[in-house]
Amino acid sequence: MTTLEAPPARGRTLARPRPGGTAATLVALALLGAAVWSLIDLRINVATLVDGTANAVDFVSRALPLDFPPIGELLALSGQTLAIVVCATLLASLLSVPVAVFAARNTSPAAPARSGARALIVLARAVPDVVLAILFFRMFGFGGLTGVLAMGLHSVGMIGKLYADAIEQIDEGPRTAIRAAGGGRLQQLVSGVLPQVLPSFVATSLHRLDINLRVSVVLGFVGVAGLGQAIADSLRTLDYQRGIALAAVVFVLCVLVEILSGTIRRTLLGVRTRRRARPTGARISPPWTLDRVLHTGGLVVAALVVVASIGGAGLSWEQWWRGMADLGGVLAQFWPPETGGLLPTLLEELVVTVQIALAATLLGGLLSLPIGALAADNVAPSPAVAKFFRGVVLAVRGVPELVLAIVFVVITGLGGVAGALALGVGSVGLLGKLVADSLEEVDRGKEQALRATGASRVQVFFAATVPQAAPAFAAHLLYQLDTNLRSATLLGLVGAGGIGYYLLNASRVLEFGVVTTVVLLTFAVVLLVELLAVWIRKVLA
Repeated sequence: MTTLEAPPARGRTLARPRPGGTAATLVALALLGAAVWSLIDLRINVATLVDGTANAVDFVSRALPLDFPPIGELLALSGQTLAIVVCATLLASLLSVPVAVFAARNTSPAAPARSGARALIVLARAVPDVVLAILFFRMFGFGGLTGVLAMGLHSVGMIGKLYADAIEQIDEGPRTAIRAAGGGRLQQLVSGVLPQVLPSFVATSLHRLDINLRVSVVLGFVGVAGLGQAIADSLRTLDYQRGIALAAVVFVLCVLVEILSGTIRRTLLGVRTRRRARPTGARISPPWTLDRVLHTGGLVVAALVVVASIGGAGLSWEQWWRGMADLGGVLAQFWPPETGGLLPTLLEELVVTVQIALAATLLGGLLSLPIGALAADNVAPSPAVAKFFRGVVLAVRGVPELVLAIVFVVITGLGGVAGALALGVGSVGLLGKLVADSLEEVDRGKEQALRATGASRVQVFFAATVPQAAPAFAAHLLYQLDTNLRSATLLGLVGAGGIGYYLLNASRVLEFGVVTTVVLLTFAVVLLVELLAVWIRKVLA
């Protein structure tokens, strides 16, 4: 009797869904739905833009011709701004080194120290730099010290995190060898860790320098000296010719600094490094090759820039000690938190701030996907097209978001529409670059395999390139949402909607308890979004 055997069970063609992945997908869809609802509720549509056409034409007629200040005054303002930005970035970099050492898993002495350092990094990122500027303005008054401390302490949140990530990615071999030879913890750090992470540290600091230059415009509205304060003074008197002229100067400075720092970062990270000549014979010191001459010259120039910046920022030890002597009295003005009967209004405006961030992230994503794709060398139809769109991304990054907000406020009126449009357009500067980089980092082999079968460029893009880069896209959008939520708070300073208006108004009428309440509300939302983003990125990884 012949028996029939059952056919072998066929293996699953798809992985079994994970509860975490399903939950992350649902949360991502909920965020997308909330972003669409925000666009509708804020009334951001074509009709709104068409209605603002007449205002745009009127604004251009009032802003042209541009009225630049005398060259001496312009150079003085530019020099002061750059000096404050350099000093702030230097301060943040110095403070971030010990914070990163304690925050990194492989160098932290104990778990409590690591948790404390990580909490400090999150706190520094969550407290807006404009709030720190308001606090330090009460302590130190006008001058560069307020801007240096505000930008410097806030920057620790970003620089410290990236420094710690770099330390965790080092090759443990040199450090282990030093430990085996009897070297102490400090010797391991100096000889086994810092040489490996120094290029990454410098590149991170240069990237933050770009950001701080744009932030300096925002701080000008709360009394920090330089181009930002001059722009604020011009716009308060409706002198758009002078204000937009100064904004154009900031744009040029941002682009120049971005190009310079980008070139240095690529060199330090090995993209355009030359081979170093190895010493031969019995030489103890390496020969003076062109690379060594350039490296030494760069260090000398950097040292001169730092020295000049310390002098140009107008820092004063007398001002510092006078302000620190009044620290207790100033902090007492900010505590306890108060609402002044504004709590319902503050909560309502906080919702508007979240709507602005969600709508801006959606708009930025829709704009950045095609622009970033055309900026990627493996997607663009030609190298010339890729370079052009890389230039577009660079140009957008050079425009401070506060300046965009001012322009959109004039065109569309006060409210969340201006804030969402400003952040949406401004997001292209970062998101477009991240999208292009993600597309260029995919496995090119899969693209070549599809081309070998006769697939068209569009088919290769959607079948091979996009699926590989999709997880990175999601992570970038979540990072941009986190960034936009912080920025949306600040754009309220110029009437672009949200809770920022009440933050500035409370500081002007000396209701510092209300300032603290606004900060706590914003901090809670920012922390929630950041934890949510970290969880989703972890699930998608």
